[in-house]
Amino acid sequence: MVSLGATVLAIAAAWISSDLGYYLLLPAVGIRPGYNIAPLTIGLYYAAWIAIAIVAFWPLYRSWKPFPDRMRAYVFLLASVAAVAAFAIFALPRLPSIVWTESWDAPELMLANEWYFLPKSVEILFQQLLIAALVLALAANNYPIPKIAIVCAILFGTTHLLLGFGGLPFGYVARFAAAAAAFGLLFPHLILRVPNGFAYSYALHWLYYIVTIVMAHTVSPYAT
Repeated sequence: MVSLGATVLAIAAAWISSDLGYYLLLPAVGIRPGYNIAPLTIGLYYAAWIAIAIVAFWPLYRSWKPFPDRMRAYVFLLASVAAVAAFAIFALPRLPSIVWTESWDAPELMLANEWYFLPKSVEILFQQLLIAALVLALAANNYPIPKIAIVCAILFGTTHLLLGFGGLPFGYVARFAAAAAAFGLLFPHLILRVPNGFAYSYALHWLYYIVTIVMAHTVSPYAT
């Protein structure tokens, strides 16, 4: 049986450390953090965290088969990546612009350019791997899926409250936290019960950011 307490602490440590590294370590070594500013560097940064997560949680991942139908999963993922790329290259530049008049700096998500999508794709995969580790650890300790879903909803939703420290207005933080809690209810079922569900979970996670970007450019108070 997997040590649930140690796994939860390790997941929290990885998530918090990745955020601290982004906001504190990168500037300390002369790298200005920014998905739009340094997309390749930030992408590599989160790729390193993916490697750390795989090593740290390998006992959980080792027997996990996220893609029982690999061909279908790979086709779906390639189609998803192509759709995101098409949105970034063709649709995003044609959306209405945003005028940011608040006293704080505009959050990067609000002013995403086409380069934003590269590092964000890597970061979302890192987060999905941490979520999968939590789900698998709970399942290994004989938690039923409804209870796993509740735990994930609480933890995933609470984690997104930290966005308040990144400059997002309260309304956006509340919406992100509520959506994260809702996804937390859904992700365990996808990961544990749906064939290739990890691919669908990843795509759903990404879809929320695309919807948020479109809303910011079209129906938010900051859209022109």
